[in-house]
Amino acid sequence: MPIYNPPLRDMRFVMHELLGAVDELTRLPAHADIDADTLDAVLEQAGKFAAEVTAPLNSNGDAEGCTLDKATHEVRTPKGFKQAYATYIEGGWPSLSCDPEYGGQGLPLVLNQCLYEMLNSANQAWTMYPGLSHGAYEALHVHGTPEQKALYLPKLTSGEWTGTMCLTEPHCGTDLGLLRSKAEPQADGSYKITGQKIFISAGEHDMAANIVHLVLARLPDSPPGSKGISLFVVPKFLANADGTLGARNAITCGALEHKMGIHGNATCQMNLDGAIGTLVGQPHKGLAAMFVMMNTARLGVGNQSLGLTEVAYQNAAAYAKDRLQMRALSGPKAPDKPADPIIVHPDVRKMLLTARAYAEGGRALAMYTALLIDRELSSDDEDERKACADQVALLTPIIKAFMTDNGWIATSHCMQVYGGHGYIHEWGMEQFVRDARINMIYEGTNTIQALDLLGRKVLGDNGARLKQFGKLIQQFVEDEGTDEAMQEFVNPLADLGDKVTKLTMELGMKAMGNADEVGAAAVDYLRITGHLVYAYLWARMAKVALAKKDSGDPFYTAKLHTARFYFAKLLPETAGLIRSARAGLAPLMAMDEALF
Repeated sequence: MPIYNPPLRDMRFVMHELLGAVDELTRLPAHADIDADTLDAVLEQAGKFAAEVTAPLNSNGDAEGCTLDKATHEVRTPKGFKQAYATYIEGGWPSLSCDPEYGGQGLPLVLNQCLYEMLNSANQAWTMYPGLSHGAYEALHVHGTPEQKALYLPKLTSGEWTGTMCLTEPHCGTDLGLLRSKAEPQADGSYKITGQKIFISAGEHDMAANIVHLVLARLPDSPPGSKGISLFVVPKFLANADGTLGARNAITCGALEHKMGIHGNATCQMNLDGAIGTLVGQPHKGLAAMFVMMNTARLGVGNQSLGLTEVAYQNAAAYAKDRLQMRALSGPKAPDKPADPIIVHPDVRKMLLTARAYAEGGRALAMYTALLIDRELSSDDEDERKACADQVALLTPIIKAFMTDNGWIATSHCMQVYGGHGYIHEWGMEQFVRDARINMIYEGTNTIQALDLLGRKVLGDNGARLKQFGKLIQQFVEDEGTDEAMQEFVNPLADLGDKVTKLTMELGMKAMGNADEVGAAAVDYLRITGHLVYAYLWARMAKVALAKKDSGDPFYTAKLHTARFYFAKLLPETAGLIRSARAGLAPLMAMDEALF
Protein backbone atom coordinates (compact mmCIF):
# COMPACT_ATOMS: atom_id res chain seq x y z
CA MET A 1 0.00 0.00 0.00
CA PRO A 2 1.37 3.48 -0.83
CA ILE A 3 2.57 5.79 1.90
CA TYR A 4 1.39 9.37 2.40
CA ASN A 5 2.96 11.99 4.64
CA PRO A 6 1.17 15.37 4.54
CA PRO A 7 3.64 18.01 3.25
CA LEU A 8 3.03 20.32 6.19
CA ARG A 9 6.51 21.82 6.16
CA ASP A 10 6.18 22.97 2.56
CA MET A 11 2.65 24.23 3.13
CA ARG A 12 3.87 26.33 6.05
CA PHE A 13 6.73 27.60 3.90
CA VAL A 14 4.37 28.76 1.16
CA MET A 15 1.78 30.08 3.61
CA HIS A 16 4.11 32.10 5.83
CA GLU A 17 7.47 32.62 4.12
CA LEU A 18 6.48 32.94 0.47
CA LEU A 19 3.03 34.52 0.64
CA GLY A 20 3.02 36.18 4.06
CA ALA A 21 -0.56 34.97 4.36
CA VAL A 22 -1.19 36.17 7.92
CA ASP A 23 -0.31 39.77 7.06
CA GLU A 24 -2.44 39.60 3.91
CA LEU A 25 -5.39 38.07 5.76
CA THR A 26 -5.44 40.15 8.94
CA ARG A 27 -5.99 43.37 6.99
CA LEU A 28 -9.21 41.84 5.65
CA PRO A 29 -12.23 42.42 7.94
CA ALA A 30 -13.38 38.80 7.67
CA HIS A 31 -10.03 37.45 8.84
CA ALA A 32 -8.76 40.17 11.14
CA ASP A 33 -8.29 37.71 14.02
CA ILE A 34 -6.44 34.97 12.13
CA ASP A 35 -2.96 33.98 13.29
CA ALA A 36 -0.21 31.59 12.23
CA ASP A 37 -0.79 29.21 15.14
CA THR A 38 -4.43 28.73 14.11
CA LEU A 39 -3.52 28.10 10.47
CA ASP A 40 -0.78 25.63 11.43
CA ALA A 41 -2.98 23.76 13.91
CA VAL A 42 -5.75 23.29 11.35
CA LEU A 43 -3.21 22.14 8.75
CA GLU A 44 -1.86 19.53 11.14
CA GLN A 45 -5.29 18.12 11.96
CA ALA A 46 -6.32 18.15 8.29
CA GLY A 47 -3.21 16.18 7.41
CA LYS A 48 -3.92 13.70 10.16
CA PHE A 49 -7.45 13.13 8.87
CA ALA A 50 -6.25 12.63 5.29
CA ALA A 51 -3.39 10.29 6.20
CA GLU A 52 -5.22 8.23 8.81
CA VAL A 53 -8.85 8.14 7.66
CA THR A 54 -9.12 8.42 3.88
CA ALA A 55 -5.72 7.29 2.59
CA PRO A 56 -6.13 3.71 3.89
CA LEU A 57 -9.36 3.42 1.84
CA ASN A 58 -7.85 4.43 -1.50
CA SER A 59 -6.50 1.14 -2.84
CA ASN A 60 -9.42 -1.00 -1.68
CA GLY A 61 -11.90 1.59 -2.93
CA ASP A 62 -10.26 1.42 -6.35
CA ALA A 63 -10.50 -2.37 -6.39
CA GLU A 64 -14.07 -2.58 -5.07
CA GLY A 65 -15.67 0.36 -6.86
CA CYS A 66 -19.31 1.38 -6.52
CA THR A 67 -22.36 -0.85 -6.90
CA LEU A 68 -25.76 0.12 -8.36
CA ASP A 69 -28.95 -1.61 -7.27
CA LYS A 70 -30.95 -1.36 -10.49
CA ALA A 71 -34.23 -2.03 -8.72
CA THR A 72 -33.92 0.83 -6.21
CA HIS A 73 -31.47 3.01 -8.21
CA GLU A 74 -29.37 3.30 -5.04
CA VAL A 75 -25.56 3.27 -5.16
CA ARG A 76 -23.37 1.66 -2.53
CA THR A 77 -19.91 3.23 -2.19
CA PRO A 78 -16.83 1.15 -1.32
CA LYS A 79 -16.39 -0.22 2.18
CA GLY A 80 -15.38 2.46 4.64
CA PHE A 81 -16.30 5.46 2.49
CA LYS A 82 -19.56 6.20 4.33
CA GLN A 83 -17.94 5.90 7.74
CA ALA A 84 -15.06 8.16 6.69
CA TYR A 85 -17.55 10.78 5.51
CA ALA A 86 -19.34 10.64 8.88
CA THR A 87 -15.99 11.28 10.57
CA TYR A 88 -15.38 14.15 8.15
CA ILE A 89 -18.67 15.77 9.17
CA GLU A 90 -18.04 15.20 12.87
CA GLY A 91 -14.73 17.03 12.51
CA GLY A 92 -16.44 20.07 10.99
CA TRP A 93 -14.32 19.88 7.82
CA PRO A 94 -17.12 20.67 5.30
CA SER A 95 -17.75 24.05 6.94
CA LEU A 96 -14.11 25.16 7.16
CA SER A 97 -14.26 28.15 4.78
CA CYS A 98 -18.04 28.53 4.49
CA ASP A 99 -20.05 31.62 5.43
CA PRO A 100 -20.77 31.82 9.19
CA GLU A 101 -24.29 33.01 8.32
CA TYR A 102 -25.06 29.46 7.23
CA GLY A 103 -23.10 27.65 9.92
CA GLY A 104 -19.62 27.93 8.39
CA GLN A 105 -16.40 28.56 10.28
CA GLY A 106 -15.39 31.41 7.98
CA LEU A 107 -11.72 30.41 7.81
CA PRO A 108 -9.66 31.49 4.79
CA LEU A 109 -9.94 29.67 1.48
CA VAL A 110 -6.17 29.29 1.38
CA LEU A 111 -6.56 26.93 4.34
CA ASN A 112 -9.33 24.99 2.62
CA GLN A 113 -7.03 24.71 -0.41
CA CYS A 114 -4.45 22.90 1.71
CA LEU A 115 -7.08 20.59 3.21
CA TYR A 116 -8.22 19.53 -0.25
CA GLU A 117 -4.72 19.04 -1.59
CA MET A 118 -4.11 16.56 1.22
CA LEU A 119 -7.47 14.86 0.73
CA ASN A 120 -6.74 14.45 -2.98
CA SER A 121 -3.33 12.94 -2.25
CA ALA A 122 -4.94 10.53 0.16
CA ASN A 123 -7.95 9.50 -1.92
CA GLN A 124 -9.16 11.49 -4.94
CA ALA A 125 -12.23 9.32 -5.55
CA TRP A 126 -13.51 9.79 -1.98
CA THR A 127 -12.69 13.49 -1.98
CA MET A 128 -14.90 14.11 -4.99
CA TYR A 129 -18.04 13.46 -2.89
CA PRO A 130 -17.55 16.43 -0.53
CA GLY A 131 -15.54 18.38 -3.10
CA LEU A 132 -18.43 18.86 -5.51
CA SER A 133 -20.55 20.22 -2.67
CA HIS A 134 -18.35 23.31 -2.51
CA GLY A 135 -19.21 24.21 -6.09
CA ALA A 136 -22.94 23.78 -5.46
CA TYR A 137 -22.59 25.87 -2.31
CA GLU A 138 -20.80 28.66 -4.21
CA ALA A 139 -23.37 28.76 -7.04
CA LEU A 140 -26.31 28.96 -4.62
CA HIS A 141 -24.48 31.43 -2.38
CA VAL A 142 -24.07 33.81 -5.34
CA HIS A 143 -27.22 33.15 -7.40
CA GLY A 144 -29.73 31.44 -5.09
CA THR A 145 -32.96 33.03 -3.89
CA PRO A 146 -33.27 33.77 -0.16
CA GLU A 147 -35.48 30.70 0.15
CA GLN A 148 -32.98 28.47 -1.65
CA LYS A 149 -30.13 29.77 0.47
CA ALA A 150 -32.05 29.22 3.71
CA LEU A 151 -32.99 25.66 2.72
CA TYR A 152 -29.84 24.34 1.08
CA LEU A 153 -26.80 26.27 2.30
CA PRO A 154 -26.88 25.18 5.97
CA LYS A 155 -27.10 21.53 4.93
CA LEU A 156 -24.33 21.85 2.32
CA THR A 157 -22.21 23.74 4.85
CA SER A 158 -22.56 21.05 7.50
CA GLY A 159 -22.04 18.28 4.95
CA GLU A 160 -25.35 16.63 5.85
CA TRP A 161 -26.26 17.00 2.17
CA THR A 162 -23.89 16.86 -0.77
CA GLY A 163 -24.09 18.58 -4.16
CA THR A 164 -23.48 17.83 -7.81
CA MET A 165 -23.64 19.63 -11.13
CA CYS A 166 -25.62 17.97 -13.91
CA LEU A 167 -24.44 19.54 -17.14
CA THR A 168 -23.72 17.41 -20.16
CA GLU A 169 -25.86 14.91 -22.08
CA PRO A 170 -24.98 11.95 -24.34
CA HIS A 171 -24.87 14.06 -27.52
CA CYS A 172 -23.31 17.22 -26.01
CA GLY A 173 -19.83 16.73 -24.64
CA THR A 174 -18.49 20.21 -23.93
CA ASP A 175 -20.99 21.93 -26.25
CA LEU A 176 -23.75 22.58 -23.72
CA GLY A 177 -25.64 24.69 -26.25
CA LEU A 178 -26.84 21.37 -27.69
CA LEU A 179 -28.54 20.13 -24.51
CA ARG A 180 -32.17 19.00 -24.73
CA SER A 181 -33.36 18.59 -21.12
CA LYS A 182 -36.67 20.43 -20.65
CA ALA A 183 -38.15 22.35 -17.73
CA GLU A 184 -41.93 22.82 -17.66
CA PRO A 185 -43.25 25.61 -15.42
CA GLN A 186 -45.79 24.59 -12.76
CA ALA A 187 -48.56 26.63 -11.16
CA ASP A 188 -46.75 26.76 -7.81
CA GLY A 189 -43.65 28.36 -9.32
CA SER A 190 -41.64 25.13 -9.48
CA TYR A 191 -40.60 23.26 -12.63
CA LYS A 192 -40.83 19.67 -13.81
CA ILE A 193 -37.59 18.68 -15.50
CA THR A 194 -37.18 15.83 -17.95
CA GLY A 195 -34.00 14.61 -19.62
CA GLN A 196 -30.84 12.56 -19.23
CA LYS A 197 -27.48 13.66 -17.88
CA ILE A 198 -24.23 11.71 -18.12
CA PHE A 199 -20.82 11.69 -16.45
CA ILE A 200 -22.29 13.00 -13.19
CA SER A 201 -19.67 12.54 -10.49
CA ALA A 202 -21.15 11.62 -7.09
CA GLY A 203 -24.59 11.69 -8.72
CA GLU A 204 -25.90 8.95 -6.43
CA HIS A 205 -24.39 7.49 -3.26
CA ASP A 206 -25.07 6.34 0.32
CA MET A 207 -22.86 8.82 2.17
CA ALA A 208 -25.35 11.66 2.77
CA ALA A 209 -29.05 11.93 3.50
CA ASN A 210 -29.77 14.07 0.45
CA ILE A 211 -28.05 15.12 -2.78
CA VAL A 212 -28.59 18.60 -4.21
CA HIS A 213 -28.32 18.52 -7.99
CA LEU A 214 -27.76 21.69 -9.99
CA VAL A 215 -29.27 20.92 -13.39
CA LEU A 216 -29.10 22.75 -16.71
CA ALA A 217 -32.30 22.59 -18.79
CA ARG A 218 -34.37 24.57 -21.27
CA LEU A 219 -37.59 26.46 -20.64
CA PRO A 220 -40.33 26.14 -23.28
CA ASP A 221 -39.62 29.61 -24.70
CA SER A 222 -35.83 29.29 -24.65
CA PRO A 223 -33.78 30.55 -27.60
CA PRO A 224 -31.47 27.99 -29.23
CA GLY A 225 -27.87 27.48 -28.15
CA SER A 226 -26.18 28.38 -24.90
CA LYS A 227 -28.24 31.55 -24.51
CA GLY A 228 -31.33 29.43 -23.90
CA ILE A 229 -30.08 27.45 -20.90
CA SER A 230 -31.49 27.87 -17.39
CA LEU A 231 -30.24 26.48 -14.07
CA PHE A 232 -32.37 24.59 -11.57
CA VAL A 233 -31.80 23.09 -8.14
CA VAL A 234 -33.23 19.56 -8.07
CA PRO A 235 -32.85 17.63 -4.79
CA LYS A 236 -32.82 13.84 -4.57
CA PHE A 237 -35.45 14.17 -1.83
CA LEU A 238 -37.84 17.09 -1.79
CA ALA A 239 -37.23 19.08 1.35
CA ASN A 240 -39.59 20.92 3.67
CA ALA A 241 -38.92 24.50 4.70
CA ASP A 242 -37.50 23.30 8.03
CA GLY A 243 -34.97 21.06 6.25
CA THR A 244 -36.71 17.78 6.93
CA LEU A 245 -36.94 15.37 4.02
CA GLY A 246 -40.10 14.68 2.09
CA ALA A 247 -40.87 12.55 -0.95
CA ARG A 248 -38.29 11.00 -3.27
CA ASN A 249 -37.86 13.20 -6.34
CA ALA A 250 -37.95 11.78 -9.87
CA ILE A 251 -34.21 11.99 -10.48
CA THR A 252 -32.48 8.61 -10.39
CA CYS A 253 -29.27 6.88 -11.37
CA GLY A 254 -29.85 4.66 -14.41
CA ALA A 255 -26.31 3.31 -14.73
CA LEU A 256 -22.76 3.68 -13.50
CA GLU A 257 -19.97 4.36 -15.96
CA HIS A 258 -17.16 1.78 -16.13
CA LYS A 259 -14.06 3.95 -16.04
CA MET A 260 -10.29 3.88 -16.34
CA GLY A 261 -9.85 5.37 -12.87
CA ILE A 262 -11.52 7.04 -9.86
CA HIS A 263 -13.40 3.76 -9.35
CA GLY A 264 -14.42 4.70 -5.83
CA ASN A 265 -16.46 7.63 -7.09
CA ALA A 266 -19.90 6.99 -8.58
CA THR A 267 -19.94 8.44 -12.11
CA CYS A 268 -23.62 8.29 -12.95
CA GLN A 269 -26.06 8.43 -15.80
CA MET A 270 -28.91 10.45 -14.27
CA ASN A 271 -32.48 10.22 -15.51
CA LEU A 272 -34.97 13.00 -14.81
CA ASP A 273 -38.61 12.09 -15.36
CA GLY A 274 -40.59 15.14 -14.33
CA ALA A 275 -38.24 15.85 -11.42
CA ILE A 276 -39.29 18.88 -9.40
CA GLY A 277 -36.86 21.77 -9.24
CA THR A 278 -36.70 25.51 -8.69
CA LEU A 279 -35.05 28.13 -10.87
CA VAL A 280 -31.63 29.45 -9.81
CA GLY A 281 -30.93 32.95 -11.08
CA GLN A 282 -32.58 34.39 -14.16
CA PRO A 283 -34.30 32.45 -16.98
CA HIS A 284 -31.94 31.64 -19.87
CA LYS A 285 -28.95 32.80 -17.78
CA GLY A 286 -28.15 29.40 -16.34
CA LEU A 287 -24.74 28.99 -17.88
CA ALA A 288 -23.49 32.18 -16.26
CA ALA A 289 -24.78 30.98 -12.89
CA MET A 290 -23.29 27.53 -13.42
CA PHE A 291 -19.92 29.04 -14.27
CA VAL A 292 -19.54 29.98 -10.60
CA MET A 293 -19.62 26.27 -9.84
CA MET A 294 -17.56 25.34 -12.90
CA ASN A 295 -14.75 27.76 -12.06
CA THR A 296 -14.66 26.41 -8.51
CA ALA A 297 -14.51 22.92 -9.98
CA ARG A 298 -11.71 23.84 -12.40
CA LEU A 299 -9.57 25.07 -9.54
CA GLY A 300 -10.49 21.89 -7.69
CA VAL A 301 -9.45 19.66 -10.57
CA GLY A 302 -6.03 21.29 -10.71
CA ASN A 303 -5.81 20.56 -7.00
CA GLN A 304 -6.65 16.90 -7.65
CA SER A 305 -3.59 16.54 -9.87
CA LEU A 306 -1.46 18.47 -7.38
CA GLY A 307 -2.46 15.94 -4.73
CA LEU A 308 -1.65 12.99 -6.98
CA THR A 309 1.69 14.51 -8.00
CA GLU A 310 2.71 14.87 -4.36
CA VAL A 311 1.74 11.37 -3.24
CA ALA A 312 3.27 9.76 -6.35
CA TYR A 313 6.52 11.65 -5.74
CA GLN A 314 6.68 10.61 -2.09
CA ASN A 315 6.35 6.94 -2.95
CA ALA A 316 8.72 7.01 -5.90
CA ALA A 317 11.41 8.84 -3.90
CA ALA A 318 11.17 6.31 -1.07
CA TYR A 319 11.34 3.42 -3.54
CA ALA A 320 14.34 4.88 -5.38
CA LYS A 321 16.32 5.13 -2.16
CA ASP A 322 15.61 1.48 -1.33
CA ARG A 323 15.61 -0.34 -4.68
CA LEU A 324 19.02 -1.77 -5.70
CA GLN A 325 19.76 -1.99 -9.43
CA MET A 326 23.11 -1.91 -11.26
CA ARG A 327 26.03 0.37 -10.45
CA ALA A 328 26.45 4.07 -11.11
CA LEU A 329 28.34 4.69 -14.36
CA SER A 330 31.02 6.54 -12.43
CA GLY A 331 31.58 3.62 -10.06
CA PRO A 332 29.91 1.99 -7.03
CA LYS A 333 28.15 4.35 -4.62
CA ALA A 334 27.18 1.60 -2.19
CA PRO A 335 30.13 -0.82 -2.37
CA ASP A 336 28.90 -2.76 0.64
CA LYS A 337 25.75 -3.74 -1.26
CA PRO A 338 25.28 -5.98 -4.33
CA ALA A 339 24.09 -2.96 -6.36
CA ASP A 340 23.52 0.75 -5.93
CA PRO A 341 20.15 2.28 -5.02
CA ILE A 342 18.54 3.48 -8.24
CA ILE A 343 18.47 7.05 -6.95
CA VAL A 344 22.14 7.32 -7.98
CA HIS A 345 21.16 7.12 -11.67
CA PRO A 346 20.74 10.54 -13.36
CA ASP A 347 17.51 9.77 -15.22
CA VAL A 348 15.83 8.43 -12.09
CA ARG A 349 16.70 11.69 -10.40
CA LYS A 350 15.35 13.64 -13.37
CA MET A 351 12.01 11.86 -13.07
CA LEU A 352 11.86 12.41 -9.31
CA LEU A 353 12.88 16.05 -9.51
CA THR A 354 10.35 16.69 -12.28
CA ALA A 355 7.57 15.43 -10.02
CA ARG A 356 8.92 17.35 -7.04
CA ALA A 357 9.29 20.61 -8.98
CA TYR A 358 5.76 20.31 -10.36
CA ALA A 359 4.35 19.46 -6.93
CA GLU A 360 6.03 22.36 -5.14
CA GLY A 361 5.43 24.80 -7.98
CA GLY A 362 1.81 23.73 -8.20
CA ARG A 363 1.34 24.10 -4.46
CA ALA A 364 2.71 27.63 -4.60
CA LEU A 365 0.36 28.54 -7.45
CA ALA A 366 -2.71 26.94 -5.88
CA MET A 367 -2.15 28.67 -2.54
CA TYR A 368 -1.24 31.97 -4.22
CA THR A 369 -4.53 31.84 -6.14
CA ALA A 370 -6.58 30.84 -3.09
CA LEU A 371 -5.18 33.85 -1.24
CA LEU A 372 -6.17 36.04 -4.19
CA ILE A 373 -9.73 34.69 -3.85
CA ASP A 374 -9.70 35.47 -0.12
CA ARG A 375 -8.74 39.05 -0.98
CA GLU A 376 -11.30 39.22 -3.79
CA LEU A 377 -14.09 38.13 -1.46
CA SER A 378 -13.13 40.00 1.68
CA SER A 379 -11.26 43.19 0.83
CA ASP A 380 -13.05 46.48 1.49
CA ASP A 381 -11.12 48.04 -1.42
CA GLU A 382 -13.07 47.74 -4.67
CA ASP A 383 -9.96 48.18 -6.83
CA GLU A 384 -8.18 45.40 -4.97
CA ARG A 385 -11.18 43.10 -5.36
CA LYS A 386 -11.25 43.68 -9.12
CA ALA A 387 -7.50 43.24 -9.54
CA CYS A 388 -7.61 39.96 -7.62
CA ALA A 389 -10.62 38.75 -9.61
CA ASP A 390 -8.79 39.51 -12.87
CA GLN A 391 -5.74 37.54 -11.75
CA VAL A 392 -7.88 34.59 -10.68
CA ALA A 393 -9.64 34.63 -14.06
CA LEU A 394 -6.26 34.53 -15.84
CA LEU A 395 -4.84 31.80 -13.62
CA THR A 396 -7.88 29.48 -13.51
CA PRO A 397 -7.34 27.81 -16.92
CA ILE A 398 -3.62 27.52 -16.13
CA ILE A 399 -4.34 25.79 -12.83
CA LYS A 400 -6.81 23.44 -14.46
CA ALA A 401 -4.78 22.54 -17.56
CA PHE A 402 -1.10 23.11 -16.75
CA MET A 403 -1.33 21.44 -13.37
CA THR A 404 -3.25 18.44 -14.69
CA ASP A 405 -0.88 18.00 -17.65
CA ASN A 406 1.96 18.13 -15.15
CA GLY A 407 0.16 15.65 -12.92
CA TRP A 408 -0.06 13.19 -15.79
CA ILE A 409 3.64 13.65 -16.55
CA ALA A 410 4.63 13.34 -12.90
CA THR A 411 2.54 10.29 -12.03
CA SER A 412 3.77 8.54 -15.19
CA HIS A 413 7.38 9.37 -14.28
CA CYS A 414 6.89 8.11 -10.74
CA MET A 415 5.39 4.86 -11.99
CA GLN A 416 8.40 4.52 -14.32
CA VAL A 417 10.75 4.79 -11.35
CA TYR A 418 9.30 1.50 -10.12
CA GLY A 419 9.99 -0.25 -13.40
CA GLY A 420 7.76 -3.31 -13.84
CA HIS A 421 6.58 -3.09 -10.24
CA GLY A 422 4.96 0.25 -11.03
CA TYR A 423 2.65 -1.49 -13.48
CA ILE A 424 1.40 -3.86 -10.77
CA HIS A 425 -1.68 -2.91 -8.77
CA GLU A 426 -0.33 -3.80 -5.31
CA TRP A 427 2.24 -0.96 -5.35
CA GLY A 428 -0.45 1.66 -5.99
CA MET A 429 1.43 3.65 -8.61
CA GLU A 430 -0.66 2.61 -11.59
CA GLN A 431 -3.77 3.79 -9.75
CA PHE A 432 -2.30 7.29 -9.44
CA VAL A 433 -1.71 7.31 -13.22
CA ARG A 434 -5.23 6.08 -13.99
CA ASP A 435 -6.82 8.53 -11.59
CA ALA A 436 -4.76 11.42 -12.95
CA ARG A 437 -5.92 10.92 -16.54
CA ILE A 438 -9.50 12.10 -16.02
CA ASN A 439 -8.30 15.43 -14.65
CA MET A 440 -7.18 16.50 -18.12
CA ILE A 441 -10.65 15.76 -19.50
CA TYR A 442 -13.48 16.80 -17.19
CA GLU A 443 -14.58 20.32 -16.24
CA GLY A 444 -13.66 21.38 -19.77
CA THR A 445 -10.86 19.55 -21.53
CA ASN A 446 -7.42 21.09 -21.37
CA THR A 447 -7.80 22.29 -24.95
CA ILE A 448 -10.95 24.15 -23.88
CA GLN A 449 -8.93 25.73 -21.07
CA ALA A 450 -6.25 26.77 -23.56
CA LEU A 451 -8.84 28.36 -25.84
CA ASP A 452 -10.32 30.14 -22.83
CA LEU A 453 -6.91 31.46 -21.80
CA LEU A 454 -5.71 32.71 -25.17
CA GLY A 455 -9.02 33.62 -26.79
CA ARG A 456 -10.95 35.07 -23.86
CA LYS A 457 -8.61 35.84 -20.98
CA VAL A 458 -5.71 37.28 -23.02
CA LEU A 459 -6.79 38.42 -26.49
CA GLY A 460 -10.36 39.07 -25.31
CA ASP A 461 -9.28 42.00 -23.16
CA ASN A 462 -6.32 43.08 -25.33
CA GLY A 463 -3.90 41.52 -22.88
CA ALA A 464 -4.96 43.61 -19.87
CA ARG A 465 -4.94 40.72 -17.38
CA LEU A 466 -1.67 39.35 -18.73
CA LYS A 467 -0.06 42.81 -18.52
CA GLN A 468 -1.21 43.08 -14.91
CA PHE A 469 0.55 39.82 -14.08
CA GLY A 470 3.53 40.91 -16.17
CA LYS A 471 3.94 43.96 -13.96
CA LEU A 472 4.44 41.69 -10.96
CA ILE A 473 7.20 39.88 -12.84
CA GLN A 474 8.77 43.13 -14.01
CA GLN A 475 8.81 44.53 -10.48
CA PHE A 476 10.38 41.36 -9.13
CA VAL A 477 13.04 41.38 -11.85
CA GLU A 478 13.86 45.04 -11.13
CA ASP A 479 14.05 44.40 -7.38
CA GLU A 480 16.31 41.36 -7.70
CA GLY A 481 18.23 42.23 -10.86
CA THR A 482 21.32 43.49 -9.00
CA ASP A 483 21.58 40.43 -6.73
CA GLU A 484 24.27 38.22 -8.23
CA ALA A 485 22.94 35.13 -6.45
CA MET A 486 19.53 35.58 -8.10
CA GLN A 487 20.75 35.91 -11.68
CA GLU A 488 20.25 32.23 -12.53
CA PHE A 489 16.54 32.70 -11.72
CA VAL A 490 15.83 36.30 -12.67
CA ASN A 491 17.44 36.28 -16.11
CA PRO A 492 15.47 33.37 -17.59
CA LEU A 493 12.28 34.71 -15.98
CA ALA A 494 12.78 38.12 -17.59
CA ASP A 495 13.69 36.51 -20.91
CA LEU A 496 10.55 34.37 -20.98
CA GLY A 497 8.41 37.34 -19.99
CA ASP A 498 9.67 39.27 -23.01
CA LYS A 499 9.09 36.30 -25.30
CA VAL A 500 5.53 35.80 -24.05
CA THR A 501 4.78 39.47 -24.73
CA LYS A 502 6.07 39.21 -28.30
CA LEU A 503 4.34 35.88 -28.93
CA THR A 504 1.04 37.24 -27.64
CA MET A 505 1.19 40.22 -29.99
CA GLU A 506 2.08 37.98 -32.92
CA LEU A 507 -0.78 35.57 -32.22
CA GLY A 508 -3.20 38.45 -31.79
CA MET A 509 -2.31 39.78 -35.23
CA LYS A 510 -2.70 36.33 -36.79
CA ALA A 511 -6.07 35.82 -35.11
CA MET A 512 -7.37 39.04 -36.62
CA GLY A 513 -6.84 37.46 -40.04
CA ASN A 514 -8.09 33.98 -39.16
CA ALA A 515 -9.65 33.07 -35.80
CA ASP A 516 -8.57 29.43 -36.25
CA GLU A 517 -5.01 30.60 -35.54
CA VAL A 518 -6.07 30.77 -31.88
CA GLY A 519 -7.00 27.10 -31.95
CA ALA A 520 -3.70 26.19 -33.58
CA ALA A 521 -1.56 27.92 -30.96
CA ALA A 522 -3.67 27.77 -27.80
CA VAL A 523 -2.39 24.54 -26.23
CA ASP A 524 1.25 25.51 -26.73
CA TYR A 525 0.49 29.01 -25.47
CA LEU A 526 -1.11 27.79 -22.25
CA ARG A 527 1.90 25.62 -21.46
CA ILE A 528 4.29 28.50 -22.15
CA THR A 529 2.26 30.80 -19.92
CA GLY A 530 2.04 28.12 -17.24
CA HIS A 531 5.81 27.96 -17.18
CA LEU A 532 5.97 31.75 -16.94
CA VAL A 533 3.79 31.65 -13.82
CA TYR A 534 5.78 28.78 -12.30
CA ALA A 535 9.07 30.52 -13.09
CA TYR A 536 7.87 33.63 -11.25
CA LEU A 537 6.87 31.62 -8.19
CA TRP A 538 10.00 29.45 -8.27
CA ALA A 539 12.18 32.56 -8.47
CA ARG A 540 10.38 33.96 -5.44
CA MET A 541 10.84 30.67 -3.57
CA ALA A 542 14.53 30.63 -4.51
CA LYS A 543 14.91 34.11 -3.03
CA VAL A 544 13.52 32.93 0.30
CA ALA A 545 15.67 29.80 0.24
CA LEU A 546 18.84 31.76 -0.57
CA ALA A 547 18.25 34.00 2.42
CA LYS A 548 18.01 30.92 4.67
CA LYS A 549 20.67 28.72 3.04
CA ASP A 550 23.09 29.13 5.95
CA SER A 551 20.44 28.32 8.55
CA GLY A 552 21.45 24.66 8.70
CA ASP A 553 17.90 23.60 7.79
CA PRO A 554 18.09 21.09 4.92
CA PHE A 555 14.62 22.18 3.79
CA TYR A 556 16.06 25.34 2.23
CA THR A 557 18.92 23.44 0.63
CA ALA A 558 16.44 21.08 -1.03
CA LYS A 559 14.25 24.00 -2.11
CA LEU A 560 17.18 25.72 -3.77
CA HIS A 561 18.28 22.55 -5.57
CA THR A 562 14.73 21.99 -6.84
CA ALA A 563 14.51 25.59 -8.06
CA ARG A 564 17.76 25.19 -9.97
CA PHE A 565 16.53 21.95 -11.50
CA TYR A 566 13.30 23.64 -12.62
CA PHE A 567 15.09 26.50 -14.36
CA ALA A 568 17.75 24.24 -15.91
CA LYS A 569 15.68 21.24 -16.99
CA LEU A 570 11.98 22.12 -17.21
CA LEU A 571 11.71 25.78 -18.18
CA PRO A 572 13.71 25.27 -21.45
CA GLU A 573 10.69 23.36 -22.77
CA THR A 574 9.24 26.75 -23.61
CA ALA A 575 11.70 27.29 -26.50
CA GLY A 576 10.23 24.42 -28.50
CA LEU A 577 6.68 25.38 -27.53
CA ILE A 578 7.18 28.95 -28.76
CA ARG A 579 8.49 27.65 -32.06
CA SER A 580 5.51 25.28 -32.36
CA ALA A 581 3.02 28.04 -31.54
CA ARG A 582 4.55 30.27 -34.20
CA ALA A 583 4.28 27.50 -36.81
CA GLY A 584 0.61 28.37 -36.90
CA LEU A 585 -2.39 26.85 -38.61
CA ALA A 586 -1.09 25.68 -41.97
CA PRO A 587 0.69 22.46 -40.90
CA LEU A 588 -2.49 21.35 -39.13
CA MET A 589 -5.06 22.13 -41.80
CA ALA A 590 -3.21 21.61 -45.08
CA MET A 591 -4.04 17.91 -45.37
CA ASP A 592 -7.49 17.08 -46.76
CA GLU A 593 -9.67 15.37 -44.18
CA ALA A 594 -10.25 12.47 -46.57
CA LEU A 595 -6.58 11.56 -46.14
CA PHE A 596 -6.94 11.00 -42.40
